[in-house]
Amino acid sequence: MTGLTEAAVEADALAQRGAERELADLRARWSDDLEAAARSSDYRERALAYRAVGQFRFRQKIELLRRGLEDESPACRGSALVSLELLSRGNPGVVNAVRPTLHEMATRDGNGAVRRLAIVTLRNGSPQRDTILLLNGLAADDEQAPELRAAAKRVAEELRKRAGAPR
Repeated sequence: MTGLTEAAVEADALAQRGAERELADLRARWSDDLEAAARSSDYRERALAYRAVGQFRFRQKIELLRRGLEDESPACRGSALVSLELLSRGNPGVVNAVRPTLHEMATRDGNGAVRRLAIVTLRNGSPQRDTILLLNGLAADDEQAPELRAAAKRVAEELRKRAGAPR
């Protein structure tokens, strides 16, 4: 898996430099290995694959990330969320397509870090009323962890500003 890890780091560097042609070549070379890693029985390989989708800026593999959001492993769900957040920057349709899943993860996932990542990812979607209400509810819930409440409050405020809605 170190080969895929190194390729993903290289892909991220190419994407940051805007080297689209080289990035496309690297995607083509590593696509099958990435898919195989996502099907692995080892959660560490799956987590690496889901994270690599974002590093490769592999928009064609959004369906693979959907699978990652439902993985039994919190590490895999978290890696899929990190990639989804990265791919949804400036592209709210990516978040909008999985919004119900993100709502579910933000409110009910058994892992606090995964819940916070889902909240942060919702920031990149369209500022929809149901999301803002859900986040406000989490922010106001004293039974939630302070970090989760703070993240929910911050994202709700950002979405409200983008929507032009009053407090």
